[in-house]
Amino acid sequence: MTMATSSPPSRLPLSGTEGARTERGKGRAPGRGDGRLAAVFIAPALTGFVVFLLWPTLRGIYLSFTRFNLLTPAEWVGFANYDRMIHDPIFWDSLKVTVEYVVINIGVQTVSALAIAVLLQRLTQSPVLRGIVLTPYLMSNVVAGLVWLWILDNQLGIGNEIIAGLGFDRVPFLADETWAVPTIALINVWRHVGYTALLLFAGLMAIPNDMYEAAKVDGASEWRMFWRITMPLLRPVLAVVLIMTVIGSFQVFDTVAVTTGGGPANATNVLQFYIYQSAFGRFQFGYASAMSVALLVVLSAITVLQYRLTRAGQTDLG
Repeated sequence: MTMATSSPPSRLPLSGTEGARTERGKGRAPGRGDGRLAAVFIAPALTGFVVFLLWPTLRGIYLSFTRFNLLTPAEWVGFANYDRMIHDPIFWDSLKVTVEYVVINIGVQTVSALAIAVLLQRLTQSPVLRGIVLTPYLMSNVVAGLVWLWILDNQLGIGNEIIAGLGFDRVPFLADETWAVPTIALINVWRHVGYTALLLFAGLMAIPNDMYEAAKVDGASEWRMFWRITMPLLRPVLAVVLIMTVIGSFQVFDTVAVTTGGGPANATNVLQFYIYQSAFGRFQFGYASAMSVALLVVLSAITVLQYRLTRAGQTDLG
């Protein structure tokens, strides 16, 4: 008996559209068009970086070696501006004032923000409270400075009215050489602490809750869990936040400009304000550029040092 063998079904010919699509797909590496698409999306940010950051930086470095006042062409003077800066007592005094401001601002802000972030994580994660904590950051530095200038006014400010009502002497917060820098630092702490706290809170949310539960079973207290679990695992985030806040603190300007104007007796003449005065007050753009380059070098060195000491690129989370 002969068995009938069935032949495999013949392959239907592709339509014209499908055949053309198949031919076009042959030999093309997967993801070939991704590079062009990525370039399209990156182009606006890259253009902004080149126009508003890279080119002004290179231009400022060039101007630091010139004598330039906007009215005449820049005249090459070599390292004359840097030599003047090294022998300028006002520059070194401004740098000292800036460092004092940074130490107070970063110290108080970091401790306060860390405490707020831990409380938000351990006690409540209410979005309403997070919004309230962030509210001061939504106010501009100029507005915040003016509000606190009115509050702390020695004669009419509500802050001094309360102090006088309690039987104490009025405090010239922004008019006294001793109080001016700490007052400005605390004003900026009030404005930025909520934002810093939310950054740290985001880092805390990445820590697995199982670690806290296991520590509680072992009888660990909240204080012990903070130092043994929270701080080691939060270190990378805390390091990045410190780098950001230190760079921002060295660039303080607007709060000083609207509250004290660098006074009294240059007590709050921070480096950024001195650079501004040299450039737009005395039209010494070459010298102002030299001080800006010096600040860039200082911030770069501090950033690299912070990054290495805090091991910001490493994490203990397995």
